[in-house]
Amino acid sequence: MTNIRDLAREAHVSVTTVSRVLNDHPYVADDKRQAVQAAIQKLGYIRNQTAVHLSTGQTHTIGVMLPFVDHPYHAAILQGIARCAFEEGYRFLTWQTNYVESHEHTVLKALAQREVDGLIVVSHSLSVDEILQYEQYGPIVFCEYHPHASSVYINHYTAFQKGLKALQSLHHTKIGICLGRPDSTNSLARKQAYQDTVIDDARPEWIYEQALTIEDGAHVARCWLNQSHRPTAILTASDHVAAGIILELREQGYRVPEDLAVIGFDGSDLAVVLNLTTVAVPYETIGRHAFSIAISDSWQQHPQTEIPTTLKNGTTASILCTK
Repeated sequence: MTNIRDLAREAHVSVTTVSRVLNDHPYVADDKRQAVQAAIQKLGYIRNQTAVHLSTGQTHTIGVMLPFVDHPYHAAILQGIARCAFEEGYRFLTWQTNYVESHEHTVLKALAQREVDGLIVVSHSLSVDEILQYEQYGPIVFCEYHPHASSVYINHYTAFQKGLKALQSLHHTKIGICLGRPDSTNSLARKQAYQDTVIDDARPEWIYEQALTIEDGAHVARCWLNQSHRPTAILTASDHVAAGIILELREQGYRVPEDLAVIGFDGSDLAVVLNLTTVAVPYETIGRHAFSIAISDSWQQHPQTEIPTTLKNGTTASILCTK
């Protein structure tokens, strides 16, 4: 295998000169730089990146911890990270953990072993305190709010309130909500918004949990059909869950929004296709901001960046005033 000594002999220069050329050092004579580049071409030299990383202490790689790569919420954040990484000349490694704590520990060990320069945590099962124990090895940026960590987030309390108040403005008082993992930081904020906003009419049986996918939405619709006392409107935590509700109810001969008003959450392409009213979240922007913090020195000050949401009104599968 060709090494820098071989290049030095071929180019008739010193090993130091070869090293300077490889590291784009500015103070190298043009003729010597050209000689080294010609030697690289002739001998087919390929630089050992592992050695480079050991010498510089940097991999120019950012790790991304997320539970599922195929969930629209996570995929949209990953898209923002990927585009920013491309623009900055970085690579990124993605670990799908399925919320399994042992898998999350594997990701954290990769940071400790300097396989990546920093870590973006899209969602997690381990406690924040446990994750932050690894911050001594490099920047860790969360895509949700944590007061003592670098965070890029939306305010899930106020975002959920937007959807709830939109329903209330149309005289809905019997309102249900769909949540993902019931004990996650985001779900707890959404549940609190529900309890604070709906107040007198909030019912535990109208809180549908573990709703993440279209199939989960269909299950929520079937639960709604089996209830003796039903809400007239449901605010979901995902456009895909909203789609599952709508499609299942249509299959059963019910009308949306006449029989049940539905609001999504994400602002995905699916909401556009269904003309669904949704709380739109700029997930790609979250990913871009998280990446920017991870490769900068600002992470050491633990910045918190809040990204605003908007309510986008649909038509066909929109919300409807109650009688």
